[in-house]
Amino acid sequence: MVSLKLLAPLVALGAAAPALAAAPPPTSAHSLYASRELWATVDACNPQDHPDTIGIRGSMPADGHKGDTMFMRFQVQYFDATAKQWLDIAKGADSGFQPVASSATASQSGRNFQLVPTAGPFRLRGVVSFQWRRGAHVVHDTSRVTTAAHKSLVGADPAGFSAATCKIG
Repeated sequence: MVSLKLLAPLVALGAAAPALAAAPPPTSAHSLYASRELWATVDACNPQDHPDTIGIRGSMPADGHKGDTMFMRFQVQYFDATAKQWLDIAKGADSGFQPVASSATASQSGRNFQLVPTAGPFRLRGVVSFQWRRGAHVVHDTSRVTTAAHKSLVGADPAGFSAATCKIG
């Protein structure tokens, strides 16, 4: 059984600046959750210049309320083959909720995590949680696990990279 302590983050690198894309905003929670602009992807997986690093990127649609603020939270999970389930990495692989942009237009943001594998290899994925807030009140929230075939506006390494999972170690 793989212990959560086997992967300890060395450095949690800073979040990439949000990238904006103009699109007509959805008007209901249902349309937000069904939007093609709502996704998560692995946009970096152990690149040569940043070994043992996973990059997670998310995209979220606007909710149409200019006063709302969008937030994302990036988490790294590993697959425990014995338990046959995805588990959160215990420490340092969770960004907490980060403000992304106002909810006037769709936005992307991302976060890189550099890990120190003590055994391996490990199969990793990301989970991105999304919140639309009006002041301190959460008006919409959802999450997505990483999937492939998404277009990161910035941050993919190499350019255009998008995957559901990443193998490190």
